[in-house]
Amino acid sequence: MTTASRTFRIAAIPADGVGKEVVAAGRAVLDVLAADSGGAFAFAWEEFPWGCEYYERTGTMMDEDGLDRLKDFDAVYFGAVGWPTVPDHVSLWGLRLRICQNFDQWANVRPVHFLPGVLSPLRKADDTDLDWVVVRENSEGEYAGLGGRNLSARGRGGEVAVQSALFTETGCERIMRFAFDLARTRTRRKVSSVTKSNAQQYGMVLWDDVFKRVAADYPDVETESVLVDAMSAKFVLHPEDLSVVVASNLNADILSDLGSALAGSLGLAASANLNPERRFPSMFEPVHGSAPDIAGQGLANPIGAVGSAALMLDHFGLPDQAARLERAIEKTTAAGILTRDVGGTATTEGVTKALIDALG
Repeated sequence: MTTASRTFRIAAIPADGVGKEVVAAGRAVLDVLAADSGGAFAFAWEEFPWGCEYYERTGTMMDEDGLDRLKDFDAVYFGAVGWPTVPDHVSLWGLRLRICQNFDQWANVRPVHFLPGVLSPLRKADDTDLDWVVVRENSEGEYAGLGGRNLSARGRGGEVAVQSALFTETGCERIMRFAFDLARTRTRRKVSSVTKSNAQQYGMVLWDDVFKRVAADYPDVETESVLVDAMSAKFVLHPEDLSVVVASNLNADILSDLGSALAGSLGLAASANLNPERRFPSMFEPVHGSAPDIAGQGLANPIGAVGSAALMLDHFGLPDQAARLERAIEKTTAAGILTRDVGGTATTEGVTKALIDALG
């Protein structure tokens, strides 16, 4: 029996809905990849049952000591969170955001890939090479969780809610430097900053000021600063002008979903929640959500989860294996083996088998 030279301990959290199906698919593909590595690496999995079903049994989305149990893993492989029986803010803050914020996973990376064989609603994609990445500030901004609700005793119509966005120089600068460093690895060295400083005169003006200061340290990288509404239009009208897009928590969340939809489906979208200093494990997850309407039917698209696994391999210092996984995705879609969300008839299991076959 060959012993792997490196075994990566992965905490699997399928959570809710189709998350269970796509995490199982991603694990199957990764295990085949490891088995074929000649002992170079292996994965040791531990699965956690947390999510909305767990909440309904216990009143909590994850165990109280859950973060302590996760902190020594090499990574977290996450499915999706949310179910109609649990309020979305309870499920999100109780599990996914609890992990992201407490593990300071401040860099959220969401590539926008246009895959062969997948029809994009964007006609420009038919004859133009399109490929960009959204870098999302993942620790503060509009999702800082600051605020509250009060004065409900006034009666119906009298309650007030305050939701505060938090922007710090530290938070802005570190995500911007991350974006600039990423841009230096790409064919086109360009960073587009997304702002709304014409209307948000404090937080987003600070964002703009920090961007100008950081950009001065990267004279080899082209820059632009674009209002979020104009950037939404640019995603559709001039996507060929994009390389790295850096934005605040809310703006990047919305724009990255738009990018994935333009690529053909949210089911294709991968993401990485990174703690770049590696003080804590990073978390890798598809973007698509729990999709209660198709959960358990074998219709879920596993490509977002497998693409997230490729980002995890890159994080582990295995870029060749990550590229191998990405080539398998491209071979599978080019062969027309597609799930329903991208116009095909293949099942989750069928696409997973095709991805494994394409590794050969």
